[in-house]
Amino acid sequence: MKILVFGTNGQVATELRRAAPDAFFLGRDQADLSDPDTCSAAILAHRPDVIINAAAYTAVDRAEEEEALAHTINGTAPRRMAEAAAQLGVPFVHISTDYVFDGSGNRPWLPSDTPAPQNAYGRTKLAGEDAVRAAGGIHAILRTSWVVSAHGSNFVKTMLRLGAEREALTIVADQVGGPTPARDIAAACLRIAQVLRTDPSASGTYHFSGAPDVSWAEFARAIFETAGLDCKVTGIPTTDYPTPAARPLNSRLDCSTTKDAFDLPRPDWRIGLQDILKTLMEARDVRNAGTRT
Repeated sequence: MKILVFGTNGQVATELRRAAPDAFFLGRDQADLSDPDTCSAAILAHRPDVIINAAAYTAVDRAEEEEALAHTINGTAPRRMAEAAAQLGVPFVHISTDYVFDGSGNRPWLPSDTPAPQNAYGRTKLAGEDAVRAAGGIHAILRTSWVVSAHGSNFVKTMLRLGAEREALTIVADQVGGPTPARDIAAACLRIAQVLRTDPSASGTYHFSGAPDVSWAEFARAIFETAGLDCKVTGIPTTDYPTPAARPLNSRLDCSTTKDAFDLPRPDWRIGLQDILKTLMEARDVRNAGTRT
């Protein structure tokens, strides 16, 4: 199976490189998502068996001021990808987000629920979803949430840094969702792509997030406990931590259709967290060894 991946250094793309080293990965120098025509041209040039889009504009707060650019990267570029995939008749797996919902209530969001994004990032990601569906090809839109890994910038790495520096932190406690290890998202993308090759009727929109659902404050406590850091966490409401872009209070995702269609249960983020900490520790040991030599 010839796999073409958009993205090289993001959290999911990094894990895809580990899981599928023979795949072809397109960086910005080969397919700049701010120039969407380069994306379709790359697909038609490589003629892959499956395509995974693991690249996006993810600066949620900055998107409030750069919505046009975010729309090009998150909306127009996936449209070009999906159109080229449909032209070749190959599956296209596109990663999206819980931010397409407004975050109301406390019931897990179903894939069939009506989106109502409350910030620019969510609007641009919804535009990408709509464009992928409109292309009419074999596709899976995989909405996920709270992505974490040993790579790039994410909540786990931020908490480890702050927890080592401070004795106490205040963390938002009224936003609830499922932390999702990037390694599990990468594996899910590969599994979905494989199934779509033999069963195009499985095309559709799916949810995939880690379990169990927790608040950011609860997640922070779990990170400190697992890492052996003595840092006290006090929960605060979102109103006490204003950000340029509004965050959804309810990021819970109902992932049952993903389990049914692809035999992909929700991953246990607690296991993923242990793997992340192990990877970071090994990387630190390697750096320290290099310093000593």
